[in-house]
Amino acid sequence: MTNVVVIGSQWGDEGKGKIVDWLSERADVVVRFQGGHNAGHTLVIDGVSYKLSLLPSGVVREGKFSLIGNGVVFDPHAFVAELERLAEKGVTVGPDRLRIAENTALILSVHRELDGIREDAASNSGTKIGTTRRGIGPAYEDKVGRRAIRAMDLKNMETLPAKVDRLLTHHNALRRGLGYEEVAHETLMDELQSVAETIVPYIDRVWKILDDYRRRGARILFEGAQGTLLDIDHGTYPFVTSSNTTAGQAATGSGIGPGSVGYVLGITKAYTTRVGEGPFPTEQDNDIGQFLGERGYEFGTVTGRKRRCGWFDAVLVRQAVAINGITGIALTKLDVLDGLDEIRICVGYKLDGEEIDYLPASQGAQARVEAIYETVEGWKATTAGARTWNDLPAQAVKYVRHIEELIGAPVALLSTSPERDDTILVTDPFHD
Repeated sequence: MTNVVVIGSQWGDEGKGKIVDWLSERADVVVRFQGGHNAGHTLVIDGVSYKLSLLPSGVVREGKFSLIGNGVVFDPHAFVAELERLAEKGVTVGPDRLRIAENTALILSVHRELDGIREDAASNSGTKIGTTRRGIGPAYEDKVGRRAIRAMDLKNMETLPAKVDRLLTHHNALRRGLGYEEVAHETLMDELQSVAETIVPYIDRVWKILDDYRRRGARILFEGAQGTLLDIDHGTYPFVTSSNTTAGQAATGSGIGPGSVGYVLGITKAYTTRVGEGPFPTEQDNDIGQFLGERGYEFGTVTGRKRRCGWFDAVLVRQAVAINGITGIALTKLDVLDGLDEIRICVGYKLDGEEIDYLPASQGAQARVEAIYETVEGWKATTAGARTWNDLPAQAVKYVRHIEELIGAPVALLSTSPERDDTILVTDPFHD
C-alpha cells in the first residue's frame, strides 16, 4: 500500500489544501508533520469555504482520522479558535477524529511577542524576514534549546512550574536585553492552565497510532505546509520558515520510518508566487504580475498579505524535484493563464555573466541571479473547470507537457479551479 507525502515545490501557496482534501477521500489518515499556524489552506467543498491553518485538511471529511505530528509547533489558543470556527460551520472535531503528538512543542504568548519584537527591530534596520509574527521561529528555537513546553507537560501540573521557570529564565533575559518587561511565572502558568482541559483529551502517542495504521495496511496522507524554497536548510535562507518543509521531514515529524513513505506529490503552481521578503528571480512587478495576482486571487490564507507574482520558474521546481524525490506533481491554477497571448518560462539563470541551472545557496548570489526566459504561445480558450485532457486547449496541453520536460517529473493531477472536482487525474498517488 502506497502512503503519500504532499509538499509544496515552490514558496508555498501552491494550492495544497484542495489537493490534500481531494486525496483525503482515498486516505484513512491525514497527518500534519511540520510548521505551525503560520501557513494556511483554503478548501472549497460544495460551495463552502474552509480556511485551515493548524488542523490537517482531513478534518472536514467524515470518517477520516487526523493527526498533528511532533514536527509541528502547536499554538493551543489558535487550535481552540480554529475548532470554534469549524463548529460554526457544522464541523465538530473531537478526540475521536483528531490526536496531537504528546511530544509536540507548544507556541506560547512569549513566542508571539518575541517574534513581533524582532520583526519590528528588523524593519528599522532593513533586515526584516517577513514572518507572520505568530511565534513559529521562537518556538522552534526553544525546542532545539531543550527548554520547550510540550503537549505532554499539560498532563502534569506538578512538574510544569519548574519547566516554566526554565523557559522564562531564557526569555526574560532576552526581554531585559531588548528593553521589555519580564513575564511573570504566574502569567504563563495561567495561560497554560486555561487551555489544558481542552487540549489534554487530544494528546496521544502519534507514532504508535501511525504504526498501528501502517500494520493494518491503511492509506496515510502526510500534509506539509509552506514550500520547498522556504525550507530552513534548502530554501532561500535567511528568508525562510523555521522548519524543514521537504518530504524527508514527513518521517521525522510524525514518527514513522522513511521506508513507509511511498509517493511524493509536489504541488506546483502554473506560475510562481511568494509572500514576504527575499529573492524572486521571475517576479513581475508590472501589469503581468498584477494580472496574475488579481486573476489568481493571490492573498495569504492566514495573513491576507498580497503575494508577489511572476512567471513559472522551472529551475526552482527542478531543484525541488531533486531535493524531495518528487514522484509526480499536481499542477494548479492553470486557468489563471487563460487568455494570455504569450507565456514566459524561466529555463535557466545568469549569474555574473555565467549561465547556471540551479539556485545558488548564497544570499548574495540569489539576489544577483537573472532569469533566462523561453516564450511560448498562450491560449484563448478557457481551461477553468476542465476535468479531462480533451477539455483543455491544445496549447495549454503543450504548456503542461513542456513543464514536465523542464522539471523532470510527470503531472499526476491537474487542477483547473478551486473546486475539488475540477481536477484531471493522470496517476492516482494512492495506487495499489
